[in-house]
Amino acid sequence: MTTTAFDEIYAGALPEGAKMPTKLFQRAYNGAIIATSYAEILLNQAIRKYGPNHPVGYPDTAYYLPVITSLSGEKVKTLGELPPILNRMRNQIRSELTFENARLCGESTAYAAEIIEALRYLDGAQPHVEPWTGYLTDPVLRKFGIQLVDWTIPGQAVIVGKARTSADAAKIVQELQSKGMMIFLVNEVIEQLLEQNMKLGVDYIAFPLGNFTQVIHAVNFALRAGMAFGGIAPGKREEHRDYQRRRIRAFVMHLGEIDDVQVAAHFAAIFLGFPVICDTELEEEIPDWYVSHTNYDTLVKYCMELRGIKMKVLEIPVPITVGPAFEGETIRKGDMYVEMGGGRSTAFELVQMVNEDEIEDGKVTVIGPEIDEFKEGDRLPFGLIVKIYGRKMQKDFESVLERRIHYFINYGEGLWHVAQRDFCWLRISKDAVAKGFKFKHYGELLIAKYKDEFPAIVDRVEVVIITDQQKVDEAIETARKAYAERDARLRGLTDESVDEFYSCVLCQSFAPNHVCIVSPERVGLCGAVSWLDAKASYEIDPNGPNSPIKKEDVIDEKKGMWRSVNEYVYTASNRNVEEVNLYTFMDRPMTSCGCFEAIIALVPEANGVMITTREHGGETPCGMTFSTLAGAVGGGVQAPGFMGIGRSYILSRKFIQADGGLARIVWMPKELKEYLGDDLRRRAEEEGLGADFVDKIADETIGTTVEEILPFLEEKGHPALSMDPLM
Repeated sequence: MTTTAFDEIYAGALPEGAKMPTKLFQRAYNGAIIATSYAEILLNQAIRKYGPNHPVGYPDTAYYLPVITSLSGEKVKTLGELPPILNRMRNQIRSELTFENARLCGESTAYAAEIIEALRYLDGAQPHVEPWTGYLTDPVLRKFGIQLVDWTIPGQAVIVGKARTSADAAKIVQELQSKGMMIFLVNEVIEQLLEQNMKLGVDYIAFPLGNFTQVIHAVNFALRAGMAFGGIAPGKREEHRDYQRRRIRAFVMHLGEIDDVQVAAHFAAIFLGFPVICDTELEEEIPDWYVSHTNYDTLVKYCMELRGIKMKVLEIPVPITVGPAFEGETIRKGDMYVEMGGGRSTAFELVQMVNEDEIEDGKVTVIGPEIDEFKEGDRLPFGLIVKIYGRKMQKDFESVLERRIHYFINYGEGLWHVAQRDFCWLRISKDAVAKGFKFKHYGELLIAKYKDEFPAIVDRVEVVIITDQQKVDEAIETARKAYAERDARLRGLTDESVDEFYSCVLCQSFAPNHVCIVSPERVGLCGAVSWLDAKASYEIDPNGPNSPIKKEDVIDEKKGMWRSVNEYVYTASNRNVEEVNLYTFMDRPMTSCGCFEAIIALVPEANGVMITTREHGGETPCGMTFSTLAGAVGGGVQAPGFMGIGRSYILSRKFIQADGGLARIVWMPKELKEYLGDDLRRRAEEEGLGADFVDKIADETIGTTVEEILPFLEEKGHPALSMDPLM
């Protein structure tokens, strides 16, 4: 193989005349031979046992064996397809000791590891038990989509081996978590962290993959991002490598002893553009690519600097770690010290815009008992009022900033928050209280985060926390009045009542050709960006991801097409999408990046549509799982008959308006029905479908094939069956 344009990134690492690290290259060669030979032995055993036509693949993925799919384009489905691929990889392992050949040894080792790991899943086997994760499914990848594309997760750290002590391992991982990094863990470091009671798993964005070749699951996770979000077609080898270097800011941190197979695996990372940093003194190094750093105090900082991950350090005066890694943390009843709200006690939260003379910047007031005055297991009243003054603050931004309370609190280790307004539910863990967390620290956390994330509209912040029942009862009436006023104002926000929509190109960091058009009645497909969010974002940063688009020259009012929107989308999609309709999924629909919460798909036999979600991993009536659908829909392409959406769009008056709207829904997962709850029933009544319409929508308890759900739809008299044909 000849060098490519991508390989220019290695130029200068080993200048002409410099001493070549031939011993290192020899180890990569030896390791690649061992890895491919081991893969060959296991593959031959599997073929003898199961036969060449036996299916092979990972669970819940649209990308077959992702390393092979992305780099070669081969969509492997059976064992018999693997020997020629493995032979091809063995043939590219060359004994000439050069940097280029070492990288090719790395590529061959990655293929071998993918084959070895895939064989673990034959016949639907689940070879991993908690807390080890093994292969991370597509829904896990998409769960973190928005955090990956907006750089909330600034990069990925792959930690392999064993730290000098368990305490050292915990210190390294805690530092990475505090910086919001996504972490993949392999080998003995996992046991070290468990000894230190570290919080690991999907909820903490710290994945204990397993041992030995399980490291490939960090690689296939990264490569799927290129296909899922970047729209890079399978087989575009150099485009995938380029995407990894530019978009997936990853590095490998190797702790402890290194064997030859691990050296070969290190060169697989280098082949994809990721540097390798070792905590031991190396006999030979490759500057910027394969280096040693032995000081644990500065190891994380060094790794991030080497990979070009620059972070603004925010000091928050609280006794717990704060970072996105803890956003998914669940505090169960047995781990809870106290809880507030959630129907168990009176609780509310409110953001208020105030005048300059009504606020004392940085002040936190606790009205009522502090946390150390309550006993373990107590349920207590709770009020949280955040006063904000800003010269550019607007009344409409109150609800936008109020929703941020949920994220900011959940960033705290040992803090848990769900819902909002007077339905909020909070818990504080025993561990957090043991570390010294008090109610006043909620205020310190919120003040720091609001000022850090919204500097253009937030000048001063004051927080009032109430834990006295009588005072909470008094203050909640003021909050409910504010909610009612907001709701009345927002009800007037329709697509017809505004003069402009907003773009969202946040996901272009991962999906270069995707553009969201956000309107009052159509939330961004990630579910996280509403029209008000986009408006506030533009006020905060006019050069940011959200821009106003004037509604000019309507082309099709029913389908939702405007000349001005088309012109913007054509330019912003890098001239890939010429026209877009906002209110149909059948004709030039909006594109999807990969961060969508749900997918609409046509069910022609029922003259309707089905909706599936990332949380539903099973089959659906269109014959595809969420993962398979997502593989076809994502990457910034228009796919008539399919479309990624945010969950709340289902409740919009503009929901596929041109296609018949709500009445077209014939199937959705039970979990989604329950999530939408009474809001869906109210919308059905508003549409004249009756409150019992929701009961006419099939779910997986009825069936997951067209043949299973059609009799149910006919028995219930579902309106889609008598509507005009969709096709």
